[in-house]
Amino acid sequence: MFSKDTYIMRRKALADKVGGGLIIILGNNESPANYPNNCYTFRQDSSFLYFFGAQRDGLAGVIDVDNQKEYFLGDDIDIDDIVWYGSVDSVSDMADMAGVKESAPFSKLSQLVEAAKLSGQEIHFLPPYRYDNKILLQELLGIKPAEQKAAASLKLIKAVVDLRSTKSEEEIREIERACSIGFKMHTTAMKLAQPGVTEHFIGGTIDGIARSLGSKVSFASIVTMHGEILHGAPEMTHLEAGRLLLVDAGAETINNYCSDHTRTTPVSGKFTHRQRDIYTIVEQAHDLAMQQAKPGVKYYDVHMDVCRLITNGLKDLGLMKGDTEEAVQAGAHALFLPHGLGHMMGLDVHDMEDLGQVYVGYDDEVRPSTQFGTASLRMGRRLQKGFVITDEPGIYFIPDLIDYWRTNNINSDFLDFNTIEKYKDFGGVRIEDDVLITDDGARFLGKDRIPYHADDVEKYVAEFHY
Repeated sequence: MFSKDTYIMRRKALADKVGGGLIIILGNNESPANYPNNCYTFRQDSSFLYFFGAQRDGLAGVIDVDNQKEYFLGDDIDIDDIVWYGSVDSVSDMADMAGVKESAPFSKLSQLVEAAKLSGQEIHFLPPYRYDNKILLQELLGIKPAEQKAAASLKLIKAVVDLRSTKSEEEIREIERACSIGFKMHTTAMKLAQPGVTEHFIGGTIDGIARSLGSKVSFASIVTMHGEILHGAPEMTHLEAGRLLLVDAGAETINNYCSDHTRTTPVSGKFTHRQRDIYTIVEQAHDLAMQQAKPGVKYYDVHMDVCRLITNGLKDLGLMKGDTEEAVQAGAHALFLPHGLGHMMGLDVHDMEDLGQVYVGYDDEVRPSTQFGTASLRMGRRLQKGFVITDEPGIYFIPDLIDYWRTNNINSDFLDFNTIEKYKDFGGVRIEDDVLITDDGARFLGKDRIPYHADDVEKYVAEFHY
């Protein structure tokens, strides 16, 4: 948790941006895994963390903008809870740590909402993503869960996005800590990427590093020889010589700031000629994005330049053909890159995605595409100093997608399906780093660089192979 002055300043800025009304920020509750007392690891709502800082379940924060009052709401635990879980901070103590003067039992929330209704005060809430909070909002406001996303306050959403998008120095330090944990996770995975080791063992090992040095992984770790499966979970499969291992994983600090890196490692310790050809194109695309990312540049444009580079590289290998610009405009490159170049990152690994990606990664100037592949670009708007984004190009050979495009004659003017057919056993390559937009450019986050240049990867893993 940061100093109380940080949370006071954030809430003041939020109230100023929203301008009036009653703002409700709901915290999260425990979530049972298979029966009520066996819960998943608790994770507080990120916007509640940003404005109120408290980690406990069963909390809510209210900002009465019109009457310049703030409330920290929750119920103190009883003696039975203390017996099982130990003593915790009281609600009033948590309120004081967040700089909120008034605390009250959770039931106060319904009283505040009823008073706001009677006075005709505008009530602002964020789109809920957990069903217990959807039910609560239905009880408070009479809005059915299916209608709450549309009824959520656009004014509040845009204010929260505006504040959380630009990271402060203390937030950047937290993300750097997450990246340091991520460095240990990924270098460990690279060391373990040897024939006979299971994907599951590597996944469990790096997940343990995240838990031991932070709070948890920032998302379910992707550890797979099937890199063409974008969200491939680790299995009990033994690694095979000659294959590639793709690991996309990140850590979350005790203060819940995230990292997100991807590395692709040759299981044999050396890239084959074919693997290095593809890997080098991805490496060049990754570096191009770093070179181009700076304040005022649309990340959509950087993404498209990366697509052009990938197209040219695949043309050189005989996998694509025709005019590069026409191929990219037609979306032919998306056979190999069906996702976007990157996304915002901070308290969420896909920062603020719960608020609506169209508000986080886009704006009135830059709108999302509907074209396959480009439609999955989560971040297209102009970059600003203090943004933290990911840079994660990739090339994938997805057999079912290749077959579907070939059967349906999709973009055949730009694709050599006979050559592509020979790569259906390849898998995929992705390289990802976390990037801070600075005054006049961008820099990697994390004091230690996880090896990613092909020669550096081979050199790093060489001493661990036996």
